[in-house]
Amino acid sequence: MNRTIALLFTLTAASGAVTLAASMRTGSPSEKVIRVTAKKFEFSPAEITVKKGEPLVLELTSADREHGFYLPDFGVEAKIKPGAATRVSFTPGKIGKFNFACDVFCGSGHEEMSGALVVTE
Repeated sequence: MNRTIALLFTLTAASGAVTLAASMRTGSPSEKVIRVTAKKFEFSPAEITVKKGEPLVLELTSADREHGFYLPDFGVEAKIKPGAATRVSFTPGKIGKFNFACDVFCGSGHEEMSGALVVTE
């Protein structure tokens, strides 16, 4: 009997841990998750369109080397390392087209490594 209760408790705790881990990985249902890949000398996608007030998570990865992601209008700055995902969360509070760029020198052509976040109503 005690063994059965212990087993049920363990299974319930494990199930809760898996559910918690899954929700942390995917973010809340109201967040929009956008995957952005950086590589010499571009971001893909180069233009991201979102809605004002919609919580946003950018999942940044690198295809080749360390890069940076700098979106000054929203105070977003991150380092992107190969083999790891960097997640940044924010909620755009203004409408317009806002430029982002790589702020880690990555070779000749680095100055052209940029994109835009378009925030609509």
